[in-house]
Amino acid sequence: MEDTKHIQIKDFNYNLPDERIAKFPLAERDHSKLLVYREGKVSEDIFTSLPDYLPKGALMVLNNTKVIQARLHFKKETGALIEVFCLEPFLPHDYVLMFQQKKQCSWLCMIGNLKKWKNGPLTREIEANGRRIILKATRGETHGSSHRIDFEWNDDDLTWADILDAVGELPIPPYLNRKTEESDKTTYQTVYSKIKGSVAAPTAGLHFTQRVLNALDAHGIEREEVTLHVGAGTFKPVKSTEIEGHEMHTEYICVHRQTIEKLIAHGGQCIAVGTTSVRTLESLYYIGVLLSRNPDASEEELHVPQWKPYEYAESTRPHGTPDDGRPEALDTIEALQLILDYLKRHGLPSLHTSTQIIIAPGYKYHIVRIMITNFHQPQSTLLLLVSAFVNGDWRKIYDYALANDFRFLSYGDSSLLMP
Repeated sequence: MEDTKHIQIKDFNYNLPDERIAKFPLAERDHSKLLVYREGKVSEDIFTSLPDYLPKGALMVLNNTKVIQARLHFKKETGALIEVFCLEPFLPHDYVLMFQQKKQCSWLCMIGNLKKWKNGPLTREIEANGRRIILKATRGETHGSSHRIDFEWNDDDLTWADILDAVGELPIPPYLNRKTEESDKTTYQTVYSKIKGSVAAPTAGLHFTQRVLNALDAHGIEREEVTLHVGAGTFKPVKSTEIEGHEMHTEYICVHRQTIEKLIAHGGQCIAVGTTSVRTLESLYYIGVLLSRNPDASEEELHVPQWKPYEYAESTRPHGTPDDGRPEALDTIEALQLILDYLKRHGLPSLHTSTQIIIAPGYKYHIVRIMITNFHQPQSTLLLLVSAFVNGDWRKIYDYALANDFRFLSYGDSSLLMP
């Protein structure tokens, strides 16, 4: 663990010119370029060819989260514009209940132009579902760099989902350096997005079209969906010299019982679409570990802390290796079975918990065998995750992408990693 904690983030830097950042998507999302990294060799194709590279009968897991229109703007009587960026439900804390909420709710938010909002509520007259109402925002206590904001609106029938759909703005990534456009409401969502909650898209999924999904079906690829609501922390830069000083953000995950069963049926292995799916899937192993020690844990107690994987690796020996005095690590199938047994025991159709997992060089992957992902920012935790997956060979991949006109970041091209 100490080796991982002392990784120097400067070793994961590369020069990314602004013109290589895709500001808009291609007209046809599945015509993006596809970099193929297979057993140390790099080649390229287009995304529609993806099924040709995948083993028939494999299991693919995608993140079905939907980006919400999380930015709200209020104008004070002085003319000052205040932006309220909804990050995470506070009351009610559950995402599904939150979007059904009527008359009032509370969120943890980031505030733009905070110095201009000294006291008192902000109000705004809005139109939602053909009704004119007053939306009020009142500032509560601070939680780290966020603030609790209490929202109220004077209509018994309108839900919080109605409010956001009517006046919220989609929060496209800050590195695009442009305002949100109407087209982003469609292009910054995956075609299979379903569950509202993210403030950033799981961007590897943006390349998929129904045409590609049909081709995967024809190729015999089974598909399952998980939900990880992407937080604004995904854009949080690593400011510490060593990654030990970087606090990973917490994200909320939901995995259905059927998905656990499918993973077990596929030997605990799968293809992950995007780093959010990777973080969800790899967290499952450590949720199994937590259940092996506390079978009656609540879902909140099944939260995966940032350094849990490395602490566990140090305290155990790899499954199936000679006895060295440490207990044997849990087998992947055993870990998944513990989750399945837990869900059955409690009559739960799905697992709802959270993860703070950081995946960096030194991490041992348990479930993900093939990864589809975009090209990530220099010195980011996502680049550390990719490096861990390709056994440190990330620079070869990125050098090729830079030399061969690949487009980078959220609206950019994709890669298929098969180490």
